[in-house]
Amino acid sequence: MAGIYIHIPFCRSRCIYCDFYSTTLDKEFMVQYVQALKRELSLRMQYIKGTRVHTIYIGGGTPSLLPTDLLKELFEAISQHFSIDTKAEVTIEANPDDVTQTWLQGLEGTPVNRISMGAQTFDDKILCSLGRRHNAQQVIDAVRTCKEAGITNISLDLIYGLPGQTMELWQKDVEQALSLDIKHLSAYSLSYEEGTKLYNMLRQGLVEEADEELSRRMYDYLMAATSKAGFLHYEISNFALPCFHSRHNSSYWQGTPYLGLGAGAHSYDGESIRRANLPDIKAYITAKEDVPHETEMLSEETLYNEFIMTRLRTSAGIPLEELSETNRSYCLSMAQPHLRHKLLHINNEHLCLTKEGIFTSNDIICDLMK
Repeated sequence: MAGIYIHIPFCRSRCIYCDFYSTTLDKEFMVQYVQALKRELSLRMQYIKGTRVHTIYIGGGTPSLLPTDLLKELFEAISQHFSIDTKAEVTIEANPDDVTQTWLQGLEGTPVNRISMGAQTFDDKILCSLGRRHNAQQVIDAVRTCKEAGITNISLDLIYGLPGQTMELWQKDVEQALSLDIKHLSAYSLSYEEGTKLYNMLRQGLVEEADEELSRRMYDYLMAATSKAGFLHYEISNFALPCFHSRHNSSYWQGTPYLGLGAGAHSYDGESIRRANLPDIKAYITAKEDVPHETEMLSEETLYNEFIMTRLRTSAGIPLEELSETNRSYCLSMAQPHLRHKLLHINNEHLCLTKEGIFTSNDIICDLMK
């Protein structure tokens, strides 16, 4: 099995916290970009040849800005070059204010069966300060409109630790999201990434990072509320009703091969080679042969470190039997202090974080790495 990720780097405007590759170029570039995607598809069809594609993820940027006729053209090209599983999970990211009846009608005839929306918060004042172009009511309306169109596998993203966000506001955000009868919820602690407008505001003293204790209380509430609502906490930042985990993202954490298409997209062959397309849309569009990219051969040490980092983030933990004898011995040796302090535990030959261990997961992961 394998996955396909397609990066659509178009945005109407930039959110102040975002460091993903995107551009606000005119729509005329979208036609050229889709043609370039189709060209890359044909050139790289051998990358995962012989395997069935079980997930497709259209991310961005803002994929919901792409006209649906171009999206259909793209899916037709994918089906021509790859064998798609009949039960494949096909996700598209969407901005809530793009999710209209007209847009959803445009998706008819495509294999899209899952929609992921960035709500971030339901506080309109904070949404405005972040540069988001939707309001809270538009998120609520978008979820309802999706369901009316027959798409019920809906995921929302929330962010906690936002400037001006209190514990009370966060509780309202979580309660509102869960009340919408969604299947999946992702929640991330706000990150101040260098090069973003938000990072510069932090350096200038215009905003303050959330207090560590407040962030911990917010996350603790998130775990309790989602558990009460029947959600499984299957990865540090991800919660889903049974059978509705993100199969595509789970593939990343399990080392499944995936083909990344588009400017700034990454690929992994499932063994030891990673490829990164350069984040340059104009160079991507004008490429005559293969698009500009960099390739990295992963060392044994890097593969071990990535195995530790990705697996320990999941509720399943690190499958010790999949490590070589040397690596297993090293991993267990480095884990001993955390096992003693009940930050880690072993369950059916899997080394897992405890609830308390989640709060110091970055430190634990670093300790287990080489």
